[in-house]
Amino acid sequence: MVDYLDIGKRIRRTRTAKGITQEKLAELISTGTTHVSHIETGNTIPSLKTFIAIVNALEVSPDELLCGNIDQSAYVFQNEISKLTADCSPKEIRVIAETITSMKISLRKAFGKP
Repeated sequence: MVDYLDIGKRIRRTRTAKGITQEKLAELISTGTTHVSHIETGNTIPSLKTFIAIVNALEVSPDELLCGNIDQSAYVFQNEISKLTADCSPKEIRVIAETITSMKISLRKAFGKP
């Protein structure tokens, strides 16, 4: 099942990180601001034409917006982790690494993986 709310959140996060307003994105993709808002909240499913326009306007790959729905997108999440930790101190990195290790062990136990 496609998680349109996740896609919308990724569109919003990317748009705001690039300093683009909903109004400007709507203008760039030739649609209304309300339509952009509904896409970002997962209340509207964008057409393929609109989705491609969003990808082009935000200058991202489709994988970056769809990665929560694609099984083979681990590299996108690994890239996100790298970006999130890029400005961390060595102490913060250590804590994050320990947290990830602990979470990985817990997840593998929960899913029955060694």
